[in-house]
Amino acid sequence: MNNNGAFSLLIFALPLLLLGWLFFTQNKRMKQMREFSSSLNVGDHVVTSSGVYGTVKHLDDSTAWLEIAEGTTVRFDRRAIAMKQADAASTPGAPAAQGTTGNDTVPDDATDAPGPQQNGQ
Repeated sequence: MNNNGAFSLLIFALPLLLLGWLFFTQNKRMKQMREFSSSLNVGDHVVTSSGVYGTVKHLDDSTAWLEIAEGTTVRFDRRAIAMKQADAASTPGAPAAQGTTGNDTVPDDATDAPGPQQNGQ
């Protein structure tokens, strides 16, 4: 009988532990997102959650204005900014980072337009 009581306690405790762990990790993730959002500065090169690359031109409490092309500024919710760009030189049209040689090589099999095998044909 004693073994049955321990099993019942385990069945009751495991879901509670799982819920506690889920709440803890969610709070940790939310704290990281708040810290990231507050660390944004004008001039940062960022990527939005939808994959738009841009440069922060203006920040407000809840919005950020990103320049996505020369002369094109778009307003985003600050929560939509997913990360800062690791390498500003990877953005098309961005100035090259210091210390780079400017020798951009493209593999022979790279093309500008998708080929038939990439269109699903």
